[in-house]
Amino acid sequence: MSPATSPADAPAADSARPRVGRREQDGRQWTVASGCWTTLAMSSKPAWQALAKDLAAAPPADDRAWDLRPIEQLDHIGAQLLWEHWHHQWPATLEMSPQHKAVLDQVAQYTVPTPAEPGPSLNDRVRAFTHLGPRAMFVMRDLTELIGQLALDIGKLIRAPHRGPWRDFSGHLYQFGATALHITALVGLLIGVVLAYLISQQLRQYGAETFVVNILGLSLVRELGPVLAAVLIAGRSGSAITAQIGVMRVTEELDAMRVMGIPHGFRLVMPRVLALAIAMPLISLWTSMAALAGGMLAADAALDISPAYFLSALPRAVPISNLWLATAKSAVFGILIALIGCYFGMKVKPNTESLGRGTTSSVVTSITAVILVDALFAVLFKGIGFRA
Repeated sequence: MSPATSPADAPAADSARPRVGRREQDGRQWTVASGCWTTLAMSSKPAWQALAKDLAAAPPADDRAWDLRPIEQLDHIGAQLLWEHWHHQWPATLEMSPQHKAVLDQVAQYTVPTPAEPGPSLNDRVRAFTHLGPRAMFVMRDLTELIGQLALDIGKLIRAPHRGPWRDFSGHLYQFGATALHITALVGLLIGVVLAYLISQQLRQYGAETFVVNILGLSLVRELGPVLAAVLIAGRSGSAITAQIGVMRVTEELDAMRVMGIPHGFRLVMPRVLALAIAMPLISLWTSMAALAGGMLAADAALDISPAYFLSALPRAVPISNLWLATAKSAVFGILIALIGCYFGMKVKPNTESLGRGTTSSVVTSITAVILVDALFAVLFKGIGFRA
């Protein structure tokens, strides 16, 4: 083991520590650097912290002159530290020895200042807006074209129902509706239980336990049931629609259909839109029933409200107009989800990266559209479905 440092060596080690001081001479403030400005001298944490504190107290922007003559040793690391502290500019007055000047000159010669990244200029903002504006217009144009083509295809189906793609329609109706019953029922049941327990904690404080039926009925039948079902279907069926049509784009099946004269809208878009428009209200009603069942069980356990009272009070608390509003709203949700899924599926490029990006965009856009349309329904029909 190496011998411990003697007390006589402590002042020598302290004098070798790099430091920055001040002095006043001829009415002018001088910043004096002393000690050893080397990597070894600055390697210890106390020495580095003390030097950083000294440099922070001596900003380079003031009118002080710098005196580097007391520095005993100066290597490239110490010179780099000084040069960075001066912001790559020589002080107006600088006193130093020739050997120190040689080191600083070399550091200043080969150190390239990092340019500050300029912020976006007005031209860049205008250019970005000009690119974003036409892109939004193109999206609206394509969606309008898709909706118009859907209306024409529905008219064609009404004129010649025997030529309709009924097999595709029934398959999509089963896939979007029947196979989603278990997951929507489970989520609805759990949401009803959680909501009933949260409401019971507040109603118990005011002795208004019976109003749990009103709150659960209105919130689940009118809002949470349709929105929750739409969000689940958007993540489940909306992504499936985009992936199915996107894979057809990757495998060039869409091009083959165009060559054979099979219209994409009549065989791909219309069956999916009609299937979701019919399945979505049924799934919404199913989800609301499951949520009400969970809320009824939780109300019985938390507030001692029997299921018989819950079922008898529910029709009085929730007018039937809320059910019609939820059904109409769910049909709109289904049409939107199917149209958005088909749109992003048609826009997929023939590569797997575009397929994944299109599927993600489809889900995000569908959920956003569902929430926006739900807010619009809430504003337009705010006076419908409430007891006077």
